[in-house]
Amino acid sequence: MFDQLFKLSETKTTVKTYIVAGLTTFLTMAYIIFVNPQILGMAKMPVGAVFTATCVAAANGGVSMYFHRI
Repeated sequence: MFDQLFKLSETKTTVKTYIVAGLTTFLTMAYIIFVNPQILGMAKMPVGAVFTATCVAAANGGVSMYFHRI
């Protein structure tokens, strides 16, 4: 089922690799969403605006990766 859905045999990968990659990507984005505004806030940038921009950029990157895969 997963092989047909994600074309695992074509890319010579496994379900485990997909799970680890997805978890790594999620944790990295979750980390940067909260750390980036704090760092840029120290440079006197508005934390709320930086938080929003970081979320939009992370979502854009995720959607771009999805459509690149299709």
